[in-house]
Amino acid sequence: MSATSIKANVLAIDTSTELCSAAVLTRDGRLVLREVLTERSHAELILPMVDESLAEAGLRLRDLDGLAFGRGPGGFTGLRIAAGVIQGLAYGAGLEVAPVSSLAAVAFLASAPAAVEDVLVCNDARMNELYWACYRVDATATWARPLTPERVGPADRVEAPAGVRHFAGNGVARYPELRQRLEAAGLRFHDGVFPRADAIARLGAAMLARGEGVDAAHAVPTYVRDDVARPTTGPAVTGMS
Repeated sequence: MSATSIKANVLAIDTSTELCSAAVLTRDGRLVLREVLTERSHAELILPMVDESLAEAGLRLRDLDGLAFGRGPGGFTGLRIAAGVIQGLAYGAGLEVAPVSSLAAVAFLASAPAAVEDVLVCNDARMNELYWACYRVDATATWARPLTPERVGPADRVEAPAGVRHFAGNGVARYPELRQRLEAAGLRFHDGVFPRADAIARLGAAMLARGEGVDAAHAVPTYVRDDVARPTTGPAVTGMS
């Protein structure tokens, strides 16, 4: 199934990091995107961004074939915001939801448009840790297949499987020694790549087409880490706990 063969109207959002975004993918292949880089205010921003995206696309909720959201891992507050918004929209419109990995969205955006590439993603998890995983991405076929489980841990435990040649994520900037180690191993860094709603929309549309959508009750965050009691030290990258 190629990206061009997927014909669906899909609304997507992601608030898992400091990039708050909403997007609408239409059946004719158009993509409308709204994004704001901000440390806070995701709850206040996301619904107006949804409304603006739908209006620009010329669609209403009843015109959609499904919804998608960045289900994490990421900032706990942001994940709860996205899940709550999507659940409300899904209940109201009777739509299925594609819960898309926010790490997979980064891998998708860091990949070349017409290549199959393996990408390591390292996003900030605060508490001196990273969320990380590796994906094999085929942007043409619109999938990001996990090569490793999604993990959380310190930077010195991050490992790239053999053959991975790319890495990205908002957590890398916090750990220059990690970047140096990966670049010394021959990996290319893609700077400034965040989970973003256009990638969530494309990956989500493919999930829905494969019958992998869920009902509103199951559109829940994936936290990866259960321990939120430890104090945060050092500067935060995501700005959300």
